[in-house]
Amino acid sequence: MVSRKTLAGTVAVISLIVSAQGANALSMKEALAATYQNNPTLNASRAQLRVTDEGVPQALAGWRPSIIGSGEYGYQWQEANGQNRNRNEYSLSVQATQPLFRGFRTVNSTRQAESIVRSQREELRTAEQTALFQAATAYMDVIRDTALVSLRRSDLKFQEEQVRASKDRFNVGEGTRTDVSQAESGRARAQSALNTALANLNTSRAVFRQVIGIDPKNLSARTNISSMLPRNVSSAISIGQEEHPSIQAAQFLVDAAQFAVKTSEGVLLPSADLQGTLSYGDNTLPGVSGKPTKTASIFGRVTIPIYQNGSEYSVVRQAKEDLGRTEILVDVSRDGIRAQAISSWGNLNAAIASITAAEAQVAAARLALEGVIEEQRVGQRTTLDVLDTQSDLVDARVTLVTAQRDRVVAAYAVLSSVGRLDYDNLALSGARYDPTEHYRLVRDKWIGLRTPDGR
Repeated sequence: MVSRKTLAGTVAVISLIVSAQGANALSMKEALAATYQNNPTLNASRAQLRVTDEGVPQALAGWRPSIIGSGEYGYQWQEANGQNRNRNEYSLSVQATQPLFRGFRTVNSTRQAESIVRSQREELRTAEQTALFQAATAYMDVIRDTALVSLRRSDLKFQEEQVRASKDRFNVGEGTRTDVSQAESGRARAQSALNTALANLNTSRAVFRQVIGIDPKNLSARTNISSMLPRNVSSAISIGQEEHPSIQAAQFLVDAAQFAVKTSEGVLLPSADLQGTLSYGDNTLPGVSGKPTKTASIFGRVTIPIYQNGSEYSVVRQAKEDLGRTEILVDVSRDGIRAQAISSWGNLNAAIASITAAEAQVAAARLALEGVIEEQRVGQRTTLDVLDTQSDLVDARVTLVTAQRDRVVAAYAVLSSVGRLDYDNLALSGARYDPTEHYRLVRDKWIGLRTPDGR
């Protein structure tokens, strides 16, 4: 079971390691709020949902009439019995067709489109959790790499002091050239490690900017993630199976596939519509008395499919196979979320254990270094002994910082694996994106080219 007190202690240690803290520090919660508003991948997922919303009015169009207007104009020349005749012809017509029955295809296709919209909303929730987890990871990566740069700089200063001290001892005849060379080698190694740490920090800052949309400044590792975690791994698995949006999205796709089967079967049923036509035409010859033709008609039409080249049967079979596929994908999604919950919980506990071990390692390495330095002063230890012990201490501190970062990231991974790493559970500030607003505005639109935002 995860200790919330342990997490608080972890975060506090990281906060002490990062030296650049200020009153105007960018908190984790503020960074997540900025991600929610700015992340381009998340905004693309929202746009994809708006695209999917339009499938519902397209399906509802099956209830609505279609009106078609047409017109013709032409010239005709004719020679008969030694006489030439020419005339101008024109006609206008308007035809309206109102579907009355389409084999339940409109009903089922509308329900299919609505299920796809619901699935896409859950996919959007998944995208939100992915973006927020990436933001939390990027945030902690910057803090970790900032701390590692600080450690590497301190190590370089220590190595430079060892070079100076070894040269002083050599100058007074108490040391050897070998001691100086070993110290200089340690300094070069520390400089190389610092260069690598700086490169890693620059990379982390770039990823931070990419994911969150702002530059990292004065980060603070304090977070209330501990209060949101499940009590144990069993609880995490149970919550994930009930609430994770990936599973719910897969379930809605099963509903959509079921309606797709019914829609394709509707092609085999009779259909009926009402058709009305108005037309006006004039094609009388010059010099011949006559009036333009005006016509109005209305007919009811019933169509009974008998055989339509057999493709409709293949479409039905295809839809049934797709239904079976979506049902399998629900189980795949459940298994994946279960594995994710177990893995993230295991990483969480491993990070906690690593922190405990690393803290003990740091304490022991610090005491060992102090002892080796004292022994070197009385000639019982060599410069190489000091450098090796210093290297052990630096490695222990790097391990501790990395484990502290892993602890916080794993906690966010646990929250993501149960489907609760979202705007509401994190209580983020700023406007909340309403995935139903666009849907309500376009669902019953009969006409119009502009999108709800005016494009």
